Amino acid sequence: MNNIIRHNWTKEEIISIHSQPLMDLLHQASTIHRENHDPNVVQVSTLISVKTGGCSEDCGYCPQAARYNTGINGNALMSLNEVKTLAEGAKNSGSSRVCMGAAWRNVNDGDEFDQVLEMVRCINLMDMEVCCTLGMLTENQAKRLAEAGLYAYNHNLDSSKDYYKEVISTRSFDDRLKTIENVRKTNVTVCSGGIIGMGETIEDRAGMLVALSTLNPQPESVPINALVAVEGTPLEDQSPIKIWDMVRMVATTRIIMPHTQVRLSAGRKQMSQEGQAMCFYAGANSIFSGEKLLTTDNFAPDDDIEMFNQLGLKPQKPFVKHPKPNSVLMEESQFKDMNEKPKWSRPKHIIERNKLAQAKTRN
Repeated sequence: MNNIIRHNWTKEEIISIHSQPLMDLLHQASTIHRENHDPNVVQVSTLISVKTGGCSEDCGYCPQAARYNTGINGNALMSLNEVKTLAEGAKNSGSSRVCMGAAWRNVNDGDEFDQVLEMVRCINLMDMEVCCTLGMLTENQAKRLAEAGLYAYNHNLDSSKDYYKEVISTRSFDDRLKTIENVRKTNVTVCSGGIIGMGETIEDRAGMLVALSTLNPQPESVPINALVAVEGTPLEDQSPIKIWDMVRMVATTRIIMPHTQVRLSAGRKQMSQEGQAMCFYAGANSIFSGEKLLTTDNFAPDDDIEMFNQLGLKPQKPFVKHPKPNSVLMEESQFKDMNEKPKWSRPKHIIERNKLAQAKTRN
């Protein structure tokens, strides 16, 4: 089995891998997985929504977009003590990583970003990996996060470049790539994946994997999300994907990105233990645990502990794949608040279903 990292995968090659008989696909993926990872070890992460709702974007899948009526109660940025308490609970329940999410279009310099930097320092000092997903960010902001001790930055591509325009009109695919490029100028690892089940084709799924696998280096973590159709969003009427779609996507991702941690993310609550087990066999080796995944339902830690016991899985310890970063105190930081005003793009195309969902909110 050839495990050389390739950055020149084509859409046709990926479709061919994805479409082969399932047993052949699983055998190939499982073999590659075992050659690069311990198949009985799965990373457990906890996602904390440190700032919920009120986002100005129009992402068709997202209940946190302010323009849609989804019943989400927004809140201001959490305090440092609140986040520390939640992180301690996550550590006690078996998580080795905390990911903090804020419903922002992009990071803005100022007091709130300074507060997030202190959260990063606090959790890193707890000997947990710290990930953030805060929207688009500049090179200087990425360097400030790195100095604080950030382990990973999540910035999903969401879909293929072509289908992206059918889901989001308020930011561009290239802005996503630019943010990843800014993160790569630091020692922070990249977490980037996407969502299946939004109405895209197999060709679109392959296109997303082309975009991810041709990054050099490839992302250290790739979340594969299944759409959770939330009432009030433009994608509220999408039918849930079948488990076979998830298994094939996980297996294909493992084959073309052998060293990456493939993460089961949104939509896992709709999967049986048997379905999840097949995903682990296909190469998934990371999950989010906790009753909420930002705003949608997820498995509680006790449920995941029971599943791990059934399958003989062990949680991954922190800093196994990459060393623990140092945390520089804010007063000793080399990179300061520059009060940047970056001009992230705002495409002008219209997505009809997004407009219709927004109109329902006004009515």
